[in-house]
Amino acid sequence: MKVTIVGAGAVGASCAEYVAIKNFASEVVLIDIKENYAEGKAMDLMQTSSLLGFDTKITGSTNDYSKTAGSDIAVITSGIPRKPGMTREELIGINADIVKSVSSSLIEHSPEVTIIVVSNPMDTMTYLVHKTTNLPKNKIIGMGGALDSARFKYRISEALDCPSSDVDGMVIGGHSDTGMVPLTRLATRNSVPVSKFLSEDRISQISEDTKVGGATLTKMLGTSAWYAPGAAVSSLVQAIACDQKKMFPCSALLEGEYGLNDLCIGVPVILGKNGIEQIVEIELDDAEKAKLKESAEGVSKTNGLLDVKS
Repeated sequence: MKVTIVGAGAVGASCAEYVAIKNFASEVVLIDIKENYAEGKAMDLMQTSSLLGFDTKITGSTNDYSKTAGSDIAVITSGIPRKPGMTREELIGINADIVKSVSSSLIEHSPEVTIIVVSNPMDTMTYLVHKTTNLPKNKIIGMGGALDSARFKYRISEALDCPSSDVDGMVIGGHSDTGMVPLTRLATRNSVPVSKFLSEDRISQISEDTKVGGATLTKMLGTSAWYAPGAAVSSLVQAIACDQKKMFPCSALLEGEYGLNDLCIGVPVILGKNGIEQIVEIELDDAEKAKLKESAEGVSKTNGLLDVKS
């Protein structure tokens, strides 16, 4: 199992580290445009292998995509990160050109690759890969919902003062501060609805804190977060590589599901060796449907800024 990660910055390097530690891939290739940057990150990570007990080989390359040949899975994290006060949508101009170029180079050397998109605005960048490549729809996945749901569960466990392993919850919709739809009605602690433990106001606050989870960290750190995004995408990589058939909310191309068409947005999917093996349609109440529709309208508006000619 060969995994390529394009972009050796904080998110890409964190993802490489987590994939290596989990020890399911034979090789991880880091690619970056900055001279010797990916090579340095790879060397640094390899020097942890005897300490952390993994056998995964990590290599780096400066923009040489021939080194990625035969990749089973590729992760695109490259692009400019958010700065304090920026929305994800403001990154579209520069990042669209980067993602188009990167996806084309990956497919040239690995025509059967499954691509996971992390670059922002993530739903629109995922849509761009669909529109500018010939990969089947099941092989193009946007990471956002997996990260948003992890942040949602963190906020719930914080409010309940309980282990995060007790908590289950999901965020669907667009990966944006206004587009996320935390499914508070369906969130549980060991199968018991969280509404049994928390007030309506507290649950509403959890939802709002989840939506601005990325912006909150960007303000604190001065740039985008990396540990949780790296962990989220590594979990998607593992689910595909190990054919786990796990359910994650991911940005997927919808063709009628949830009443939506011709856009990528976060919905629950089953991930296995074929990428997205099933889009799961769950029963939403009227309020949730309205929020998802509003989120989809926002994503479609951002998509309209793209040049999607292949």
